[in-house]
Amino acid sequence: MACFIVPAAEAIVTTIVSKVVKSKEKELPVVEVETESGIKKITKLPFSKKLNWLSNLLWGGSALLCYEHLWHGEVIPYFPFLTAAADPTETSIMLQEMATVGGTMAALLTAVWATMLCVSSSIEKKTLKPYLRNK
Repeated sequence: MACFIVPAAEAIVTTIVSKVVKSKEKELPVVEVETESGIKKITKLPFSKKLNWLSNLLWGGSALLCYEHLWHGEVIPYFPFLTAAADPTETSIMLQEMATVGGTMAALLTAVWATMLCVSSSIEKKTLKPYLRNK
């Protein structure tokens, strides 16, 4: 009914936080490593870009769920927009679905993002490993 609202709310927060973090990042994080031919600078991914991944996951998931609810007639283009909000007895069911399905979806997408962070960190470490071994 309205489970897409929970990940959409998280997407709004992560988008704002990502923009704030990006404005505070003065430079890209760079690691300088010494090689045989001199010093090589390797740029790491900034946290704002990683946070933007989460934001994109949440916006995409919310958009797909919203489309699905439009398709089934649970979201309508006129007030009150949610068919469950028109009937007070349906409102409690809608809120329960938001808490369970929407909360689970937001948590699952955040877990996928955390896995993406672990993989990207592992790739960055593998990239730096040959240079750090020479020291």
